[in-house]
Amino acid sequence: MKISLIDSNENRILQNDIIRKIRDLINSKNLERGEKLPSERVISEKFNIKRNHIKEAIKRLEFYGVVKSISQSGTFLSIGLTGFNGIVEEILTIDSPSFIELAETRISLELKTVALASKRRTEEDLIRIEKTLKAFELKITNGQDYLEEDLLFHLAIAKASKNSTMLSVMLLIIPPILDTYERDAVCDGDQVISEINKHKDIYLAIKAKNTKKAEEMMQKHFFKLSKFIENKKA
Repeated sequence: MKISLIDSNENRILQNDIIRKIRDLINSKNLERGEKLPSERVISEKFNIKRNHIKEAIKRLEFYGVVKSISQSGTFLSIGLTGFNGIVEEILTIDSPSFIELAETRISLELKTVALASKRRTEEDLIRIEKTLKAFELKITNGQDYLEEDLLFHLAIAKASKNSTMLSVMLLIIPPILDTYERDAVCDGDQVISEINKHKDIYLAIKAKNTKKAEEMMQKHFFKLSKFIENKKA
């Protein structure tokens, strides 16, 4: 089941209500790390909630690492009860991230991934990055929507960082960024040649294994977005 950073308010309210019930059930049984939760069927019947909703809530808890589902075996508590309760309390207070929050995360993450990519990239990585760069260049030159090609270029850089955790976070935040991107406000006044050159400069710095230059070019690429965030938060 897909986990998304952005849910409708109605779905989030339902999930949170079910998570509270699961939390209370775990506490009533005084479960500890490694102990098995009641089955989805049992939870569904106890609270008179559809099993697919129970499954979705458990997947969300698994996403945050507090439970672990094992095929044919069931779902188990991954941490102690004290830690479980503390983390669940935080999960219940999390709202869907705003575009500004997503953009801040993206900038911080990409400054690190580009630095690592410039150190660790292989020839195969360079081929992949160059391919996405050419796709981006073709779209923007022809006046077509290029946002997805742009993000695939950055995703290729994240892959070249050889850090699977950073790549996973990139994969997680890309869909909601696409869904919430404030194009008119962020991209107003962009020049085609300038945007192409910014991407090329990042690629060339990675190719040259020039970490400092790669970070500088990525910061330059995000200059307008950074300013947009500052103005929004002022």
